[in-house]
Amino acid sequence: MTVRYESEAATGLRTAGHDGVLVATLDRPPANALNRPLLLAMIALFRDRGEGDPPPVVITGAGDRFFCAGGDIKEVDGAAAGPIQQRMRGFHNLLVAMERYRAPVIAAVNGDCVGGGVEYALFADAVLAAPHARFGFPEIRHGLLPADKGIQRLIRLIGMRRARDLLLSGELIGAEEAARWGLVDAIIEPGRLMIEALDRAREAGRRAPVLYAALKHAVNDYDDIEDQQRADVTLAKAASWIDDPVARSLREGWRKQRAPSRSSDGTPPALNTTPDHT
Repeated sequence: MTVRYESEAATGLRTAGHDGVLVATLDRPPANALNRPLLLAMIALFRDRGEGDPPPVVITGAGDRFFCAGGDIKEVDGAAAGPIQQRMRGFHNLLVAMERYRAPVIAAVNGDCVGGGVEYALFADAVLAAPHARFGFPEIRHGLLPADKGIQRLIRLIGMRRARDLLLSGELIGAEEAARWGLVDAIIEPGRLMIEALDRAREAGRRAPVLYAALKHAVNDYDDIEDQQRADVTLAKAASWIDDPVARSLREGWRKQRAPSRSSDGTPPALNTTPDHT
């Protein structure tokens, strides 16, 4: 297998070519959380690579503990409305770029996948997960909100009732339950996760590109006007919670009580505890 690293580690995004498949790895220890430079790098990847003859892509996270723990809370702590709204618009733009990427995108979820990390994974064409991966939206417990575009994708995939349960409870579910609900397409042992993701991406990439792109467009059913409406809703909601005293107190309380999500011996936390990012 030929591997060629192409990107700068400074952004937290590593890309490598694997026999025609581009692997994009989030690499921001300890939780692969999304900050603004990483968001911009990811948007550029899907927009730039989407031109011409785009390669199949596998998205994953570095290590075995986190796929992506959502947004970097340090960028929210004490931030004014303007920067937070820029951040929310950036995340919306990432989801739009992924949705419109014409070639196959496979998510190899190697660990916890929460908050914005779930939204990121759900805009892949298929989601493969390690057995220990957990999924959920803890934002309601932390004084935050997901992007509206991500919420609508969640509802389309798993239905209103289950989406409501995930969003309003803030609890995490295991990989097996996520598969039953339709968040995950297959559970793969960690040692074979990337192998399987690469095989699926390569196989999908062999199909006629014009037909794959047309079918993907039909399934995603995206629309410029609706996307702008979703962005407007996301920004309006952000304006409502940024200065809300209750939401602010939740963020402050969460910041004070954040602690490592694993014990000193490396064992995972209880299922319905949440990681230290969202």
